[in-house]
This record gives sequence, C-alpha cells and structure tokens, in this order.
Amino acid sequence: MQDLFHSLGISDNLLNYVLMPLLIFVARIGDVSINTLRIMFMMNGKKNIVPILGFFEAMIWLLAIGQIFQNVNNPFSYIAYAGGFATGTYVGMTLDEKLALGRVLVRVITPHPLPALLEFMKEKNYRFTNVGAEGRYGKVNLLFTVMKRDQLQEFISKVKEIDEKAFYTIESVKRVSEEELNVMEDKSRFRSKLFSRART
Repeated sequence: MQDLFHSLGISDNLLNYVLMPLLIFVARIGDVSINTLRIMFMMNGKKNIVPILGFFEAMIWLLAIGQIFQNVNNPFSYIAYAGGFATGTYVGMTLDEKLALGRVLVRVITPHPLPALLEFMKEKNYRFTNVGAEGRYGKVNLLFTVMKRDQLQEFISKVKEIDEKAFYTIESVKRVSEEELNVMEDKSRFRSKLFSRART
C-alpha cells in the first residue's frame, strides 16, 4: 500500500503522519461500528446477516492492525487506532438507535392503576398484562408489555404524560414466540375493531 502512495508522488512525512493514521482511524470506525451491529443482530436472532458482518469486521480489523505493525514507531498510529475505536463505538450506538430493531420488555410500576394508559395501549394494539403487586410502601400496580423498539419512544412519552412519577424498566428481548404473537395481534385487532364500532 505504501508503494502505491509513493507512486502517486506522496512524500513519506505526509504518508506516515497524515494518511496512514487517517486510514487506521477510518478502518477502526468501520470495524467497531460493524461489531456493534453484529452483536445487535445476533441478539435479535438474525442468523443470516451475522456471519457476513463478522467477515467484514475481521477483514477491516486485520487491515488496521497490519498498518499499526508497519508503523510501529509512529505514535500517531496508536492515537488514530484508539480514536477510531472510541468514535466507532459512538457511531455503532447511534446506528443501533436509528435502526431500532427487535423488541423490548417494558415494566411500568405505579402506586395506582392507570386506566388512561390501558386505554391508549388497547387503541394502539399493544399486548400487555396488568396485575396488582406488593411494593415496599404497600400496594402497587404492575404493567408488563412487549413492543417493537421503534414504538418505545411514543409509549414512554405517553407514560410520562399520564404519570410523570411512574417507575419503568426496559429490557431487550432476544426472542418472542412469533406464532403466539401473531395470534395475539389478530385478537387485539379484532377487539380494537369491535371497540371502535361500539363507540360509533
């Protein structure tokens, strides 16, 4: 690779202290971002795409580490390597948020029932379980629901709108019984249609 740059008339100083560190920096951003996406797809059971991402992740990493070994006395290479790792982590997390793949389990705990929230969830065809429970300070209301990640922001905004002091937790769900999920969705749509007709 260095011979290619030399053939283009690029000086050693420019190559060693600018272009090579920049190449390492970009390569690290690429492989760390791919690694984050690979883990995300793996946790969501996307078996077909995970090996492909792993292949490109390993290849890019080898290119970056190879340049490090060729420029072992160049401190800028190490700075670029570490900086690319940090930036790649941020880029990967941003891509994860934008893609919003998979489903999450949300628990909402309040000291009293929230009928307005339940009504909202029925209208939106959310699947949920609402039960009474015992907390540190007495009786509480516990709501469980599993939803797609791209629906999470709307749901949390509604929870805060109804009860800004509501306590909630969010966890990633690796797998959901799709057959049961489809049955529940069909039943939920049917109930929603009946509810809409009854109101009209």
